[in-house]
Amino acid sequence: MKKKVAIIGATSGIGRALAVEMHNRGYTVGATGRRLERLEELRNQLKTNTYIQYMDVTDLDDAISQLDQLKKDMGGLDIIVLNSGVSNYQQESVGREPDLHVIDVNVRGFANLGSYAFNLFEEQGHGHIVGISSVAGLFGWGLNIPYNASKSFVNTYLQGYRQKANHSDADIAVSTIMPGFVESEMTEGKKDLFWVQPTKKAAKQIAEAIEKQKNEAYITKRWRLVGWFVKLIPNWAWNRM
Repeated sequence: MKKKVAIIGATSGIGRALAVEMHNRGYTVGATGRRLERLEELRNQLKTNTYIQYMDVTDLDDAISQLDQLKKDMGGLDIIVLNSGVSNYQQESVGREPDLHVIDVNVRGFANLGSYAFNLFEEQGHGHIVGISSVAGLFGWGLNIPYNASKSFVNTYLQGYRQKANHSDADIAVSTIMPGFVESEMTEGKKDLFWVQPTKKAAKQIAEAIEKQKNEAYITKRWRLVGWFVKLIPNWAWNRM
């Protein structure tokens, strides 16, 4: 029997493409987001075994209530994909408020639902937490400071819960997905990007990583080379770039 998956942040980009990919693989899909009209379009496209739920991840208590409602509507959840995120590439708006907005979504919103997911799966005895991070989480970057820092948090946060899951009596998997540049609203119109991959291709590889319950997966696979290279650069050299 195919499982039930909730995708947090499914109105565009990777989240939407992953919802389509998982549905095509036979999963029952729950999709959340702030833009209800896009969620309606997604449900109309997929037609069957698709549930939608409004959610603003920065409204912490309400986000939990909305996920509870989605779980009830779907008759349970086996996989929760934490995909909702924002970027401030090239620091178009520099300062305290833009930085804190990225942190509110990518860190506080992520941790709020991540801890909920772990407790839920411990109670029911099984489950799979999938966090969409980024290769950007491997380094600090002056053109996208809060985003890179937030994804570094996501990497360490998921690593901690993966270790915690290994000491749990429940059967819980925790996967960290690290995309490079993928076609999305985040990358649209941006200059100097390389290896920008089609969203559909990225979604297919993410779905494969989910089904294999991989601990970590670079998307697309060639980005592992970038991750390997970045880790070799000494701090003194990185700071001069």
